[in-house]
Amino acid sequence: MIIDYDSISIRRGEHTVLEGVNLQVEKGEMVYLMGAVGSGKTSLLKSFYGEVPCEGERACVLDFDMLRLSTSKHPALRRRLGIVFQDFRLMPDRTVHKNLEFVLQATDWNQADEREERISQVLKMVRIENAMHKRPYELSGGEQQRISIARALLNRPELILADEPTGNLDNENGELILAILDEIRRSEGATVVVATHNPLWPQYFPGTVYQCGNGKIVRSETQAAATL
Repeated sequence: MIIDYDSISIRRGEHTVLEGVNLQVEKGEMVYLMGAVGSGKTSLLKSFYGEVPCEGERACVLDFDMLRLSTSKHPALRRRLGIVFQDFRLMPDRTVHKNLEFVLQATDWNQADEREERISQVLKMVRIENAMHKRPYELSGGEQQRISIARALLNRPELILADEPTGNLDNENGELILAILDEIRRSEGATVVVATHNPLWPQYFPGTVYQCGNGKIVRSETQAAATL
């Protein structure tokens, strides 16, 4: 089990965002967290990597106990997952190559030839090999998001968390981003969890759908789970 939540509550300060969360995610699954802005889907996503605390009966992510996980253990957890943000979060003063190399150097890829090979691999996976020496401002929004996905893939994550990855993109580029994530799920065996308010994506790329709203999360029975 990649994610196993049982009777979990998520709070931001004094405000209860979600309560009674029951969520089980298997290896290789495509999962959608659907809901309007403010429905709790982003807070739930952030709880999977320890940015937002949770409480309840059981909360395990990649076999880490999130109810008792100390901050010193966060780096070990985060090295096993990749995060894709809506606003890309690329370093504007560095080339694509330098953005990706920075992550590899920070995660103990000490051999330059191995770093170069991995950078080439992930850029090929997101279909943008020719952007190596460009800076983010020279790329379109869709291209920047593909670089963001490439960055998330560098350490071969078991779990990819995508927070509104198409929110700043038109439908054509958004569909390409979801296609890439689904392709990676199939080829790399990664589990993908996407927080989105776009109802089109589960129709185009089937997966397990959870609806967030009114402080609850409910699994939809209308979508069959997509697995390897």
